[in-house]
Amino acid sequence: MPSRSTARLAALTVAAVCSAASAVVLTSPAHADSVRIHDIQGTTRLSPYAGQKVTDVPGIVTATRTYGSSKGFWLQDPTPDDNPATSEGIFVFTSSTPKVAVGDAVTVAGTVSEYVPGGAATGNQSLTEISKPTVTTVSTGNAVPAPVVIDAKSVPDRYTPQGDSADGGSINNLPLRPDTYALDYYESLEGMNVQVKDVRVVTATDPYAELWVTVKPNEHRAARGGTVYGSYDSQNTGRLQIQSLGATADFPTADVGDTLTGTTTGPLDFNQYGGYTLVAGRLGTLKSGGLERETTEKQSAGQLAVATYNVENLDPSDNTFDQHAAAIVHNLQSPDIVSLEEIQDDNGATDDGTVDASVTVNKLIDAIVAAGGPRYAWRSIDPVNDEDGGEPGGNIRQVFLFNPERVSFVDRAGGDSTTAVGVTKVHGKAELTASPGRIDPASAAWQSSRKPLVGQFVFRGKTVFVIANHLVSKGGDQPLTGQYQPVTRSSENQRHAQAVEVNAFVKDILKVQKNANVLAVGDMNDFEFSGTAQILEGDGELWSAIKSLPASERYTYDYQGNAQVLDQILISPAVRRDDFAYDSVHINSEFHDQISDHDPQVLRFRP
Repeated sequence: MPSRSTARLAALTVAAVCSAASAVVLTSPAHADSVRIHDIQGTTRLSPYAGQKVTDVPGIVTATRTYGSSKGFWLQDPTPDDNPATSEGIFVFTSSTPKVAVGDAVTVAGTVSEYVPGGAATGNQSLTEISKPTVTTVSTGNAVPAPVVIDAKSVPDRYTPQGDSADGGSINNLPLRPDTYALDYYESLEGMNVQVKDVRVVTATDPYAELWVTVKPNEHRAARGGTVYGSYDSQNTGRLQIQSLGATADFPTADVGDTLTGTTTGPLDFNQYGGYTLVAGRLGTLKSGGLERETTEKQSAGQLAVATYNVENLDPSDNTFDQHAAAIVHNLQSPDIVSLEEIQDDNGATDDGTVDASVTVNKLIDAIVAAGGPRYAWRSIDPVNDEDGGEPGGNIRQVFLFNPERVSFVDRAGGDSTTAVGVTKVHGKAELTASPGRIDPASAAWQSSRKPLVGQFVFRGKTVFVIANHLVSKGGDQPLTGQYQPVTRSSENQRHAQAVEVNAFVKDILKVQKNANVLAVGDMNDFEFSGTAQILEGDGELWSAIKSLPASERYTYDYQGNAQVLDQILISPAVRRDDFAYDSVHINSEFHDQISDHDPQVLRFRP
């Protein structure tokens, strides 16, 4: 998933990007006489009047947007037709501050447009609008049409129809079936005044003044209040994004499990960052669910504790070192080995050829000591400049921290940014040819992506191999709310190739020593049920230990209302046979004031 630090438009400007580049090009007659909104919206996702000029379209103004790049107002017909597939609302794009007010009865003349927020390349659905409008006010102070109540009963349990193979897999031209599919239901309300009531927050408020709720409180409920994304075939139909037409300073600061009590009301929009969105003119009152950050159990003297933690582009200029240190010491209970992902070089995103990260790592180690933790030692391999993806100039890499009072690192020369680590047999046991080392860095699988870091550790006389991973991100995959169904997950191709490489390396270890203790840890950027995980697991060489948790606790990341697994610790058969303990330590993903967008993972076992 994209990092929350990824550049994007602010929420105030995301409703639609009204540019020629994002328009759906349709061939249609040049003009239509007076029509009503439900005629314009039609019974599919694309208006039968797209590209036409329309006149005397009547309605009541239900809301205005006076900020950002998508200024305009929502218009709704107070006299609906009897077809549930046709929306009675529409957005009128004025490009400047609209001169109408809520409650005005107006007629509109203009051009019907279909705009794809973010551009056609995103795969997003389009938003039906009237652009270049001429607006005539008929009367003022009229009652706004009553909002349509969106709740567990009204939203279908099936998520989306199958796309039309004759139309490239698009659902755009399929007749809407709002009683059958959730996405069709929401589309049938596009632009209309809608309402949710007493809804639970399932993704915390983000820096762009938006949050996600569910109108289905029992749908795949997570143990701590979120909504679990547990398979490609069980989408969460009740999740809905909430933004506000009011000042961002007044937007509620919510965590997962909180509730927006009372009614939240406003037009139903569609935007680039999440799809269907209730843009609230009236927000419910926030009621805290009292969610607290978790603390894992301390490992016993005979247990080895191994953690993985994506610290989100950490560099010396950040102000989160003390918080990360406190999390490692207190919430993670000072694991013996910590695999860190997204450690940047010593000057962060400055792209001047710097690749060393000693300042970054040592600043974190010092902060851990100040927080009462051990003085960790560390090992890593600097990447080739600008060859490992991530933020340009940042040179993110994986780093091993280890507590030298509890575990030792086997240093073996020869590992560098371009040399492939191998496995050899010494006295009947597996050994690395270099430690630390990198898995086949010249392979095309790792192009513009992080190469796995492999280290050999010894705990109480037993060897443990740890592979620190940060597989290629899911950026570029089609959105779940997009027009192409089922969605294409294009990023999987490279991630699958990477998984093949990691699994093959684990096989090399197990061929030499079938009872070797091997852990493949890190930000896998894919789900525990995904094809990536299946390739990593292979024929039993590894097993994703997060699957030892109840389904309601399997998540490490919260994105657009879906609590999901991206970070994993996969274990070899020898480790799986042990009485291990696994914990996804929820300290970030559910909170508005997160220091990373990932939750760390901890495994405790006896080698």
